[in-house]
Amino acid sequence: MENKFETEIEVRWADVDQNVHLRHSAFYDYGTHARIRFFQATGYDSKKMNALHFGPVLFKEECSFLKEVGLEDTLTVNMLKGSVSEEGGRWTIHHELFNQQGQKVAHITVKGAWLHLLERKLTLPPAALAKALHDLPPGEVFVYGGKRNTE
Repeated sequence: MENKFETEIEVRWADVDQNVHLRHSAFYDYGTHARIRFFQATGYDSKKMNALHFGPVLFKEECSFLKEVGLEDTLTVNMLKGSVSEEGGRWTIHHELFNQQGQKVAHITVKGAWLHLLERKLTLPPAALAKALHDLPPGEVFVYGGKRNTE
């Protein structure tokens, strides 16, 4: 069963650069915000993760910038499944960002895992969180003008 997840974000003054458009690092912040909201929605907020001594860790994060985003924009950020290991220990997540006209403005791909906060080693998430990752709709790696795949 696929569970669609998305959240809306209003662009703030602090998110724009000297050209009065969204600064590149804010796109990454919005992807992070969407992931944290997803974890919260699945019952794993920061308090629960800390109590269970685990949290997400990233190995790679890449953003493809497609359209300019301005100060008055509101973005919808989704969360899509790339590859997820059977037990959910390692994962690739995609975020598509859309403006209020429904135009895709950016695509973020993140590769990560789970860190045991006491042992400082990679660990597995609770089964319910692994299932939530597996239940996300499938996403694709974005390639400018090229062929896409589901990595």
